[in-house]
Amino acid sequence: MKKEDKALLIDSLVEKLDNYPHFYVVDVTALDSQTTSDLRRACFKNDIILQVVKNTLFIKALERKGNPEFEALKPILKNTTGIMFCQVANQPAKLIKSFGKDHGDMPALKGAYAEESVYVGADQLDALASIKSKNELIAEVVSMLEGPVNSVLSALDGGATIHGLLDAIEKKGE
Repeated sequence: MKKEDKALLIDSLVEKLDNYPHFYVVDVTALDSQTTSDLRRACFKNDIILQVVKNTLFIKALERKGNPEFEALKPILKNTTGIMFCQVANQPAKLIKSFGKDHGDMPALKGAYAEESVYVGADQLDALASIKSKNELIAEVVSMLEGPVNSVLSALDGGATIHGLLDAIEKKGE
């Protein structure tokens, strides 16, 4: 491969690292062409970009980003490596788990960078799958805030007066 081609690939990887806040490093060594096609199709349906990379070029892209946390990912860049770029931190983990059930636990997770944290090893898959996305956290907070409001509204709907509600709250506080 020409030096200019390598530079273009590194630039492309750096651009993806800039545009996608989360990425997963997976081992695609044992995947045959049909399984790889199925994985790419599943990634496309889930808004995940899967790119098979040369390890040395990806290391250079990580170095160019200058994030010291990426140093922990360098040792896992061996064999055939695929990078899953995404906007939602837990989406690739869920995909890997569901895809692996039908394909003998492949692709294997090597590591990930999600929610500004580095995860190394296949044993981190469950932790990554349980990460809540920004939208999920917002929905949780909204539902927690709705609870007390709904209680007051249902009490008022049931014929209670505001004065009666305030008295009940005062007595409950004592």
